Amino acid sequence: MMQQYIEIKAANADSLLFYRMGDFYELFFEDAEVASRALGITLTKRGKHQGEDIPMCGVPVHAADDYLQKLIGLGHRVAVCEQMEDPAEAKKRGYKSVVRRDVIRLVTPGTITEEKLLDPSEANYLMALGRVKGTEEQLALAWIDISTGTFRVAATTPERLLADILRVDPRELIVAEPVYHDEALRPVFDVLGRVANPQPPSFFDSSSASARLSRFYGVATLDGFGRFSRAELSAIFGVVAYVEKTQKAERPPLGRPERDEEGASLFIDPSTRANLELTRTLSGQRDGSLLKAIDRTATGAGGRLLAERLTSPLTDPKAIGERLDSVSFFLEEAPLRDGLRELLKGVPDISRALSRLALNRGGPRDLGGLANGLEAAAAIAALLRDKELPAELISALSQLTALPADLAAHLEKALADELPLMKRDGGFVRADYDAELDEMRALRDQSRRVIAGMERDLVEETGIRSLKIRHNNVLGYYIEVTANNSQVMTGTDEAKARFIHRQTMANAMRFTTTELAEMETKIANAADRALTIELSVFDRLVSEVVAASEAIRAGAQALAVLDVSAALATLAESEAYRRPAVDDSLDFHVEGGRHPVVEQALRRQLGEPFVANDCDLSPSDGEKAGAIWLLTGPNMGGKSTFLRQNALIAVMAQMGSFVPARLARIGVVDRLFSRVGASDDLARGRSTFMVEMVETAAILNQAGERSLVILDEIGRGTATFDGLSIAWAAVEYLHEQNRCRALFATHFHEMTALTEKLPRLANVTMRVKEFEGEVIFLHEVARGAADRSYGVQVARLAGLPAAVVERAKEVLHRLEEGETGGKADRLADDLPLFTAAVRHEPAKPKEADRLRQALDALNPDEITPKEALEALYRLKAFGSGD
Repeated sequence: MMQQYIEIKAANADSLLFYRMGDFYELFFEDAEVASRALGITLTKRGKHQGEDIPMCGVPVHAADDYLQKLIGLGHRVAVCEQMEDPAEAKKRGYKSVVRRDVIRLVTPGTITEEKLLDPSEANYLMALGRVKGTEEQLALAWIDISTGTFRVAATTPERLLADILRVDPRELIVAEPVYHDEALRPVFDVLGRVANPQPPSFFDSSSASARLSRFYGVATLDGFGRFSRAELSAIFGVVAYVEKTQKAERPPLGRPERDEEGASLFIDPSTRANLELTRTLSGQRDGSLLKAIDRTATGAGGRLLAERLTSPLTDPKAIGERLDSVSFFLEEAPLRDGLRELLKGVPDISRALSRLALNRGGPRDLGGLANGLEAAAAIAALLRDKELPAELISALSQLTALPADLAAHLEKALADELPLMKRDGGFVRADYDAELDEMRALRDQSRRVIAGMERDLVEETGIRSLKIRHNNVLGYYIEVTANNSQVMTGTDEAKARFIHRQTMANAMRFTTTELAEMETKIANAADRALTIELSVFDRLVSEVVAASEAIRAGAQALAVLDVSAALATLAESEAYRRPAVDDSLDFHVEGGRHPVVEQALRRQLGEPFVANDCDLSPSDGEKAGAIWLLTGPNMGGKSTFLRQNALIAVMAQMGSFVPARLARIGVVDRLFSRVGASDDLARGRSTFMVEMVETAAILNQAGERSLVILDEIGRGTATFDGLSIAWAAVEYLHEQNRCRALFATHFHEMTALTEKLPRLANVTMRVKEFEGEVIFLHEVARGAADRSYGVQVARLAGLPAAVVERAKEVLHRLEEGETGGKADRLADDLPLFTAAVRHEPAKPKEADRLRQALDALNPDEITPKEALEALYRLKAFGSGD
């Protein structure tokens, strides 16, 4: 057995081997040690190998999905090795024969389909990188969701490779081994970590890709799929070859590869995607992200489509307008929208059920889910049929109408109302569907009544009231009596001839009879035959479903489109969002804009409204480029929120959503860049300032006139004059070279002078009020420039010691007044630093009492002016020892 294990493990060296032994999947050697740590299960040992104990651990087969979920979540890959024959068959070959086993499937992060292992609202993409070297190096990405059949491909470049990968956010990226070790691309794979998975170069052979892909799809030629470059074919074939490797004999119902045209979606670089927290926060949580704030979908498929649209906003105003038309329709048709959403809540995940069935991993409930989904789709189609629909919804309705109604009727006729989880349990075919099955079931059920009758007859015949007829998998049916009553069964030769002894227990004995054995044969045959018929019905139904897979996938996508459109209308209604105008201009005009995430958090946590602000980066009269706003103002004033909210409004508008504003007119943004916040990259030897400069360099080197750039506090991570110089030069470059629309926040107030020489640069500031020594942040953006940052006040709010705050005030005052000639090092003459601050601390209690007594002793009405002056001198010198 261990020899067999070692051979199978050698063929799957990069995976943990789940080796089936009876009711358990066992792991041995290093696999056992890894799994026991990852799963928190006991590590034992079994036998010896080369004189040493063999580590072993195992998980029950019935609970394997739970353990797989944890292992896959940790980035492991698992090879599932099953027993390919009944152990009884192995015994027939001899006592040394081992049950035949083989790997039936490789479970990897990008190829899972089990319902328990997948997040309903998140896609599970497997991606492949194809590279072809020629006169110019070509790169392409192909990605699939094996659980839904989605298949996409796109060309890319080394410069935007990481951004394109993160846009899709695959669970697994497969790469040819030489590419994986290429020094030029190595930084990309370092960022991805365990997501990147090197594979043999043969998987990516573009020269043989066409022929092998034709065989996979069962077509004579790929001409009907469109024309693909060699790099795209390499990526497409790579992902298909990996599916064939991991799924063994099973073939998922993949759609034909569809190309994502270059420039069709808004380019968002990796740091911008992270900074804006589109789908996850910087800490990796879904709560607090834009996706969480706007998701009102009713189905898992709708949630996945919403996330896809959010991460890949469009750049075609016409396509964006069609999506917005759908949202407008459902906003105006509230009763229809509510009825649709109620129907959608009952729709199962059709596309994932289809994939499980096609891969021979589905069960009766997947068939039942498909039946319910097809029924709901028909009801939704009837709901929309007589309405004047916008273009996108007309297309969705046609896809729903094309769903096979006869298949839905057949499934309804064939499947019982209550369905088991596993097909092996039987009982999922409806009565009256198959005559032979009904006959076998009647025989099986009647035989059970006969067994009960035989038990009653034996009780009366023997007089043993405790006699029972029971069943187990070893003995089959048997008669069980207590040890005290066994004499009745063995006391005479006649009794011995009739009651055949089978087993002696500690306090009971078991027997059988010829009549019971014959009845058992009839029952076993009837039950086995009934199950055989049911499994045959299941296979026929699955074949019908897979044959209609293309129409079912299209129908599932149509339901997702309806869900997203209705959900965005619900969002717009509940949050008072407005339809944006998106065109080919260079405008960026927002009135009353709000941050969609912060607004909801303020309302939910504090019950406070969000302060809305305008933003206008549109070209002024005569200008052919957008404006730049130079934003100054205090810490805690809301600068970062204002920057982010305008970027998010652009993303939401171009994904086809209404936006949190009174009015929004946006010329299509083709590239979005954001440099907000501070972070380091110590693993790659980069300080916070270095990361800031790298990200800023990427923006200045790539932004064009259609770009939207969000920059916050450039140059703050170095010396004051260095930082000011860098920020100054960056603004000039954005204005003169990039000529893009931009928001640039800074604490370098000196930069406000740039507006005198840069015509498209405008000064704006976050307003504050000072009242009785306190600073009140108004969170309002107004024209003009700030001359203070109120950093010391923020430090006090943060809880710095009072002595530190007081000393900081003094240092700030002296710097502002020019006492030190603008040089902070002259303040060192006042060391120790907090001497002055101590003098400003409140008087000690005893001194306060003496001061109070001295004041009480004074009577202003009875002293002369000279005495009053002398008293004043004494009070002034109080505490100095006089």
